[in-house]
Amino acid sequence: MKYNAGKFDIAVIGAGHAGCEAALAAARMGMKTLLFSISLEAVANMPCNPHIGGSSKGHLVREIDALGGEMGKNIDKTYTQLRMLNTSKGPAVYSLRAQADRKRYQMEMKHTLEKQENLYLKQAEIVDFTVENGKVKSVETNIGAIYEVDSIIVATGTYLKGKIYIGETSFESGPDGVFPANQFSEALRREGVHLVRFKTGTPARINRKSIDFSKMEIQEGDKNPEAFSFEDTIDLSVEQLPCYLTYTNEKTHEIIRKNLHRSPLYAGEIVGTGPRYCPSIEDKVVRFADKERHQIFVEPVGRDTEEMYIQGMSSSLPEDVQIAMYRTVPGLENAEFTRPAYAIEYDCIVPSDLKLSLEYKGIEGLYFAGQTNGTSGYEEAACQGLMAGINSSLKLQGKEPIILDRTQAYIGVLIDDIVTKGTNEPYRMMTSRAEYRLLLRQDNADLRLTEIGHEVGLISEERYQKFLVKKRQIEEETKRVKETIIKPTEEVNLFLGKHQSSPISTGVKLADLVRRAELGYDILKEIDTKRPELPEQVKQEVGIQIKYEGYIKLQEQQVEKFKKLEKKILPEHINYEQIKGLRLEARQKLNQIRPNSVGQASRISGVSPADISVLLIYLETLENRNREEKI
Repeated sequence: MKYNAGKFDIAVIGAGHAGCEAALAAARMGMKTLLFSISLEAVANMPCNPHIGGSSKGHLVREIDALGGEMGKNIDKTYTQLRMLNTSKGPAVYSLRAQADRKRYQMEMKHTLEKQENLYLKQAEIVDFTVENGKVKSVETNIGAIYEVDSIIVATGTYLKGKIYIGETSFESGPDGVFPANQFSEALRREGVHLVRFKTGTPARINRKSIDFSKMEIQEGDKNPEAFSFEDTIDLSVEQLPCYLTYTNEKTHEIIRKNLHRSPLYAGEIVGTGPRYCPSIEDKVVRFADKERHQIFVEPVGRDTEEMYIQGMSSSLPEDVQIAMYRTVPGLENAEFTRPAYAIEYDCIVPSDLKLSLEYKGIEGLYFAGQTNGTSGYEEAACQGLMAGINSSLKLQGKEPIILDRTQAYIGVLIDDIVTKGTNEPYRMMTSRAEYRLLLRQDNADLRLTEIGHEVGLISEERYQKFLVKKRQIEEETKRVKETIIKPTEEVNLFLGKHQSSPISTGVKLADLVRRAELGYDILKEIDTKRPELPEQVKQEVGIQIKYEGYIKLQEQQVEKFKKLEKKILPEHINYEQIKGLRLEARQKLNQIRPNSVGQASRISGVSPADISVLLIYLETLENRNREEKI
């Protein structure tokens, strides 16, 4: 029997990292919000690697925090280790990574959801939804509860018709033995939503007692770690747990090669496309046959468990083969599995069917976020969930959506990539995808995005005022450093010599010394006698802005060129078939994607520079015609 369970503003389907951010954002923006999970034990689950952040992903977490999201705050409470990666390179690619206490992370996020006003967390499988006059109307659970809603955010992760593969064995399941969502795919197809099959995988977990760490390289966390959230400071008294590094070898590879016929990936049983940048160990051995070894990281799953995660050895081979190959790795000779590695195949949508707001083009009020959109990774999912939550709420408030462009945020790069270009494999964020990465650093995410978070209501007034103080301090200190003259005293030249820097014979601006390769803002404190006491975040930002000012200005000039095309808005109801001069492929792609601007159109695969010239001429003709009609 079905029954009416009440009226709500927004229903979020799935309580993974995308669903949690979407629901929290919507509830905090005043929407009466439902959040459904097939199992409440799976809320904010980490079915794969137990860490948050890392190269480029750390940028996403900082941006989520700057906009008022929760992921950064939650990992700051529940980390087991913190490390800033890529510090030997430039600040554009610095990226914070935290090992997570998996269970504590889940518990903290679940409790945050439970405490949130306007948010109703429920254990249920959504099996259907209804559409009326092109707009979403309701969702239905597997036990017949029908909730009337004005907006739906689909964040089903890898649960949609999830299927697990371990060698010759396969069975329907979501991650970690949770039931899959087998019925909702058909509801989506019925409403015209295109679905494809993708695949991902995870390595085995091993009991710590069976590992010989003496054969591995230890990897400690940073001694003075930074927090992910711009609001948090790290308690240095918290013990950080080490990770370990080891390697595969020829014996490992030989076992894999001899058993490839037992891999469902190579036997053709898995039809879903896997992630290119996170391949299984058997895929690595085949694709990189010239490599004698592959890195393996052994990571703790939490503080109150003996399970260790074996990063780099995801596999879909049978368990007996897995055990044999794992035991060839130094330190894992006596490895005892607690959980075998597996591959999981699942349904996801074609993301080019979405608007940049993450609303589905064919149904008003239907939004998609996370792995459902063909992406991979917790951080990629969380940032999409946040934007879907913000934009669905803004729509119900009668406001325009927030569209972050490629010059504003990694989030903007990610969404623009999947919507404009689509993806034929699980999409992973990388620093190389961002054209303006010197402007989109992880340290300045708050300067780029906090204003937006405050405008939509996710950044409190108290936090916003603190942000304005920080911003003013950066501006004032940058101005002071640029105006301060360092005189050529004996003391100054002795200091410069100590740092292998050439002496000065006339007064030099402090900023010019900061820009010297061997010097920097922090180093020069000794001869900068009038330097005020400032917070660490302020000092860091001043140092980067001054040292890389020339490169930053160059990228800002590139951004201006980018924005000229982005400002050329394409009318929503253009019929590209009627524009003479466009190639057939360009017409088809433009009609499918429906780009917002000429800039977005220029990034569509199959739209050439010649096609863009035709669009610019077309827009100019339209503008002239409109001008004449007004006269």
